[in-house]
Amino acid sequence: MHDTTALLVELGSVILGLGLIGRFAGRIGLSPIPLYLLAGLAFGEGGLLPLGASEEFTAVGAEIGVILLLLLLGLEYSASELVTSLKTQYPSGAVDFVLNATPGAVAALLLGWGPVGAVALAGVTWISSSGVIAKVLTDLGRLGNRETPVILGVLVIEDLSMAVYLPLLTAMLAGVGLAGGSIALLIALGTVGFVLYLALRHGRLISRAVSSDNPEMLLLVVLGLTVLVAGVAQELQVSAAVGAFLVGIALSGEVAEGARKLLTPLRDLFAAVFFVFFGLSTNPAEIPPVLLPAALLAVVTVLTKIATGWYAARRAGIGSRGRWRAGGTLVARGEFSIVIAGLAVATEPRIGPIATAYVLILVIVGPLTARWTQPVVAKIQAWRGKDVNTGKDVNTSKGGATGKGDSAGDGGGGGEVPAVRPAPTAQEELAPDRL
Repeated sequence: MHDTTALLVELGSVILGLGLIGRFAGRIGLSPIPLYLLAGLAFGEGGLLPLGASEEFTAVGAEIGVILLLLLLGLEYSASELVTSLKTQYPSGAVDFVLNATPGAVAALLLGWGPVGAVALAGVTWISSSGVIAKVLTDLGRLGNRETPVILGVLVIEDLSMAVYLPLLTAMLAGVGLAGGSIALLIALGTVGFVLYLALRHGRLISRAVSSDNPEMLLLVVLGLTVLVAGVAQELQVSAAVGAFLVGIALSGEVAEGARKLLTPLRDLFAAVFFVFFGLSTNPAEIPPVLLPAALLAVVTVLTKIATGWYAARRAGIGSRGRWRAGGTLVARGEFSIVIAGLAVATEPRIGPIATAYVLILVIVGPLTARWTQPVVAKIQAWRGKDVNTGKDVNTSKGGATGKGDSAGDGGGGGEVPAVRPAPTAQEELAPDRL
């Protein structure tokens, strides 16, 4: 078969399959992300029917998918909201680092990988997947929830931390001296600072320059600017995702609204390609030997991420339900973890399979914990006789404990303990006014 013909047949089959998978996931009330990944495993290297002709296109499409996910996430918020989030969430960022990087570092040292392997695996377990979480928040309709800015604050701190972490890791892997690592770090920090300055001080000018009444021109300019900035950011040791996010932050008003409407279908297409490509690039045969240690590490870091989100939401004054939703949403790992493992695999080859298995587990589990952590906790609290909103014991009588004989231990029959409030329905869980 001609190369172009094979490419078209494979791409058409993949996109059609994604559409059918997405419809099936919607009918059963599940995020399509885990199913996209499993489809990628089935048709990747070592799978049932490997796809070779479309591999290069799919790789580029996956990069564009991450960029578009973060661009549209940035379009939801202004530069001033970003700065406010960073100012208020930095303690949560520190807690996030301690709770989630430590298990990876300890595991690497126990496996005998040495300091470089410990730093690399710490990064794999630390960083949540902005791409997966952005998709999950959209799928679950939670972009307007009160806990969402808290989640984004933690993610932004993590993503911006990559401007420090990646140059340091690269320097350690290359064995360069302190001076070489410091130069790379200064370039990365300078790039992030410059883009943030432009977004804060000249965001309106940027929006005015990009603005157009012609939807075609607006689409081309915004998409071209985003991909260009992402590429430059990547070259300067800042992640492409951070660059795309900052472009979204810089745009505001009607430009942001128009770009969001035009780019949403493209985002959904290329985001699906990203998740499929992640599965395509994973050889299923490499997973079973490292499945047990990867699963143990996943269990530990699921709990630490939930604790991180709960703590961050509590600091922001979010109610009990929003705290658990925030924790469950932060569980997924993805693109950054794979980038980190890819950098380290030349120095420590053993990190590749375990990082792949670990990320695959959590990128499948992450959308499930985002959806079900809060309802499960609510049911447990109701079963234990605790209020689902406050988590406190339901032990007061209907008329209060002030009347004579109303006390539970009093022996009087006048008191009536109120029924435990039932767990919320799926619609109630997502309603912003119930947070």
